[in-house]
Amino acid sequence: MDSAFRKTAAQQQALKLLGGGSRYVLLFGGSRSGKTFILVYALLVRALRAPGSRHAILRLHSNSVRQSVLMDTLPKVVRLAFPRLRLAESSRDQFVRLPNRSEIWFGGLDAGERADKILGKEFSTIYFNECSEIGYEAVNTALTRLAQKTALRNKAYFDCNPSGKSHWSYKLFVEKLDPESNRPVTFPRQYASMLLNPAANAENLPAGYLEETLAGLSDRQRARFLEGVWLDDLAGALWSQRTIDRSRVAEAPELDRIIVGVDPAVTGNASSDTTGIVTVGCSRDNHFYVLSDASCRGRPLEWAAAVNAEYDRFRADRVVGEVNNGGELVETVLRQLNLNLSYRAVRATRGKIARAEPVAALYEQGRVHHVGRFPELEEEMTGFTPSSPNSPDRLDALVWAVTILSERPAGPRLITA
Repeated sequence: MDSAFRKTAAQQQALKLLGGGSRYVLLFGGSRSGKTFILVYALLVRALRAPGSRHAILRLHSNSVRQSVLMDTLPKVVRLAFPRLRLAESSRDQFVRLPNRSEIWFGGLDAGERADKILGKEFSTIYFNECSEIGYEAVNTALTRLAQKTALRNKAYFDCNPSGKSHWSYKLFVEKLDPESNRPVTFPRQYASMLLNPAANAENLPAGYLEETLAGLSDRQRARFLEGVWLDDLAGALWSQRTIDRSRVAEAPELDRIIVGVDPAVTGNASSDTTGIVTVGCSRDNHFYVLSDASCRGRPLEWAAAVNAEYDRFRADRVVGEVNNGGELVETVLRQLNLNLSYRAVRATRGKIARAEPVAALYEQGRVHHVGRFPELEEEMTGFTPSSPNSPDRLDALVWAVTILSERPAGPRLITA
């Protein structure tokens, strides 16, 4: 079946677990540990063994799974492990067909992308890629489609870089608790998990990735992306994952005002800060809904284009930009792309903690809701303490947006044509 493809010892152990008696299997661990590669391999093996079977690889956003798996990992697995296998791709429907008529479908699970093309079909395997980004409700909905009758035993695969211990994946696979009721699961042996870390995949990694790229991260990022550790809430942090999770929603209600908060980087090289770009809306009852995190690293015109795209996408009422570092550059570069953009400059006169505390209090009151999951933003939030040395760019953008929205009670939203 495979040619010169050599599995690492960890991948061989993972394949035994994936092919064992458990119906649900999670591979968790650090970045570039080979999790996605071996899961795609295992899924292809299942597809080849059962002609006419159907399988799904799902992520939060369909464009993410297309770019990272359909266009990257899958071709690598085929080239290295199945060099004579020919796949026919349907770009319109986002699936590939094997010579034995089996199919692998690719899709997104956020509120706007649960396409009938995916959830209207039955599958023998469902693989949730980067499941730390996916809500438990969306996973449960998708699992109702794990119902195709073939020679295979239907299974669900999961992978993630572990986040906080309050995440549903930790509760389900490590603590063996139902994430909704906190009661023990009925069949604990059906839930299996395994740690895979990049050190065990060193032979397939570029020089310096372990020793420089991952080892140079902050303590919490290193624990997650190098060591594959499930994180405890950080002492002194203004936010906990539990606080964020308890008010999370799948969709926002009708919103009266929407603001794009921007914490700009004034340079655009490899060592530059990220430009924080976070969009937040306010409802009539003065609850706040985090709609997107479009933060990016790039030159001023690049992040300005990202800001303008969010402004148009959500038909936002205003862009709010911090000008402590960029000064007039922020407005100037935004207006190069959109002369009609509604813009307000804000200047920080207090420290980050003082600005963030009122917003953190709104989270404690259950008045701020994340619409879906924003892993990088949430990691910044839960890792931010008074002693944090790094500038929390995404968090700053969030704080500015919520602060401006909470300045006065929301009124009827005015939308100009």
